[in-house]
Amino acid sequence: MAVLTSRFSDGLAVGSDLVVAAETAVRQALAGLSGPPDLLCFFICGDDPDDVTRAGLRAMRMAPGAQVIGCSATGVIGDGQGVELTPAVSAWAASLGGGRATAFVLETLRMEDRFVIIGLPDRGPDDQAAILLADPYTFPTDAFVEHSADVLGDLPLVGGLANGMNGQGSVRLFADGEMYTEGAIGVMLSGAVNVGTVVSQGCRPIGPTMVVTRSEDNLLLELAGQPALARLEDIVSDLDEEDRELVASGLQIGVAMDEYAESHERGDFLIRGILGIDPEREAVAVGDVLEVGQSVRFQVRDAAAADEDLYELLDAHVEQRGRVDGALLFSCNGRGSAMFGSSDHDALAVQDTVGPIGMAGFFAAGEVGPVAGHNHVHGFSAALLVFGASPPPSSTTRPQKTIRST
Repeated sequence: MAVLTSRFSDGLAVGSDLVVAAETAVRQALAGLSGPPDLLCFFICGDDPDDVTRAGLRAMRMAPGAQVIGCSATGVIGDGQGVELTPAVSAWAASLGGGRATAFVLETLRMEDRFVIIGLPDRGPDDQAAILLADPYTFPTDAFVEHSADVLGDLPLVGGLANGMNGQGSVRLFADGEMYTEGAIGVMLSGAVNVGTVVSQGCRPIGPTMVVTRSEDNLLLELAGQPALARLEDIVSDLDEEDRELVASGLQIGVAMDEYAESHERGDFLIRGILGIDPEREAVAVGDVLEVGQSVRFQVRDAAAADEDLYELLDAHVEQRGRVDGALLFSCNGRGSAMFGSSDHDALAVQDTVGPIGMAGFFAAGEVGPVAGHNHVHGFSAALLVFGASPPPSSTTRPQKTIRST
C-alpha cells in the first residue's frame, strides 16, 4: 500500500508476474501524490531478465509526463519493508513543485589510453543533486564517482550499482523510455528542491586516530612513526573478546575527511577495507591508496554498530535539516537479512526516525553517496537521498543540457 504524502509516495508489489507487479507498484505510487508526477523511479527483482525488461518497459509507459528511471536488483525496498531474492517491484513517485528532474544516460567510450564518459549534463547554477544507477560490470563507477568533482563540482551523487539475479549480463537499466544492458543512467535534480544526503557506513571506531607517516601505494607502513602492524596489534590487544572477533571477521579503516577537525569520531571517516597484512614489512594492506599526512582510525563493523550508526545519522539529519517528506534508499545487499536478520531493518530505521514517508529503493551491489562533501562508492552502507519539506528558492534560469565527457 502506498504511503500518502503531499509530494512523495511509494508502492510495492510482490509476485512472479512482474508486469502485473510493476503496474501495481507504480499505480500505488502515483495514487499517493497530490499532484502530477515529475519523477518516477522503479526497481525490479526477477529471475528472468526478459521478464524484468517487459516489466520495466511497462512501468515507463505509466507516467508519460514524468522523467522515469529504473533498474534491476536482487532485492527491492518499498512500503516500509525490504524484499530480497524474491520477484517484486517497488516504485517511488515525486511531485517536485518548483523543482525539475532531467534524466540522462551515460555511455563509456574507449580511447587510445583512457575511457571517456559521454551523456552527463553540464552543471547548472541551480542543480541540487543527481541520482546515479550503474551497471557494475560495464561502467567504471568507482573512477567516475571519485572524479565527479572535476565536472560537477560539489554536486552530491546518490545511488547504487544495479544487479540481476543471474549476475553479469542480467542487469537492466531503464531511462528515457528505453532499456539498456550496460552503462549508467541517472536524474539531475534542479531548482526548488530541498534535498540532502545521509550515508551510513555502519562502522564503529577502535583505537586512537593516527597520522600516516609512511606508505607505499595501498600498503600502510607506518602510523605515528611506528610500524603499522605493531600499532594495530597494540590496539587489538586492548580490546575485549567480542571486539577481537569483529577484527578477525572483517577489520576496516577510516580515512579522516577533515584533517583540521579537533577530533575524529563516527561519521568523520571514509571507510575502506583491510585487505591483509605483510608480516615481513610490518605493513597493513588497505583497499585504497593512502598518503603521508592523512589521519586514519581502525574500525569494526557489525549489526549493532551499523544499527547505531544509521539511527544516529538520521537523527542528526532531522535535527539539522528539519522535517523529511520523502527519500530514496540504496542499501547494500550485504545488509538486510545477512547483517540484521531482517530485510526490513534500514527501511524501518528511516520510518522510526522520520515517520511514514514516501520512500523506496533497492539492495545494491555498491552504494554511491558523499562523505564530507566528496562523492564515493561504498560497501555495506545505506545511502539516502532525503527530500525536505520546504524547498529553497530557485533560479528562474533553466540550464541548457549538453554532453560532457570526463
